[in-house]
Amino acid sequence: MPKRGRKYTEAAAKVDDSKLYTKQEAVALIKETAFTKFDPTVEVHLRLGVDPRHADQQVRDVINLPHGLGKTVRVLVFAEGEDARMAEEAGADIIADDEVIKRIQEGWTEFDVAIAVPSMMGKVGRLGRVLGPRGLMPNPRAGTVAPGADLPRLIDEAKAGRVEFRVDRTSNVHVPIGKASFTEEQLADNLQTLLDAINRARPAATKGIYVRRITMANTMGPGIRLDPIEAMS
Repeated sequence: MPKRGRKYTEAAAKVDDSKLYTKQEAVALIKETAFTKFDPTVEVHLRLGVDPRHADQQVRDVINLPHGLGKTVRVLVFAEGEDARMAEEAGADIIADDEVIKRIQEGWTEFDVAIAVPSMMGKVGRLGRVLGPRGLMPNPRAGTVAPGADLPRLIDEAKAGRVEFRVDRTSNVHVPIGKASFTEEQLADNLQTLLDAINRARPAATKGIYVRRITMANTMGPGIRLDPIEAMS
């Protein structure tokens, strides 16, 4: 085990590893265990009872957190011509022309959300090896591939706190829900929005227990385990 610092040890001492906390208790504790000099991100990690190797057991959706993420979201849009002009006027931070696309092919990913119009997907498709592993690949199912007329709405939603989640190959879902500086009410609202979406995304083919474990944590902080039955009810 790596040696932990004093601040982490003090924060971890506030968490009972043998206890499953209610949502309300966990939200209060997540604020108590924030100890970094910067405003840490609050993340939720869920272990699901699905087998992601099967297409009919995928869990994926997009949610708009009511209180956002508490950070500046950099939005890149793959568009040309009139679509690019609309995206720029709507507040896109980066318009991905051929030069930007080349930079992405070389590994540059200094943005948080990527949106594309359908006509650009031929070029975007070549970036899958870079964008896919980072969760940045535009996808129609996630609502990040849309006609130019939808760009203002999508850009506004992305900057306001639009979050995509999907189950990974180990049956886990990892989702940020805000900052430790948020009020308990704000964190509770964002948490409930996520859990409701996880419930709605349950695959019909799933058998047995769907949500097996839920853990909340601040950046660099200790994990706080929630009671899955209470949380999902």
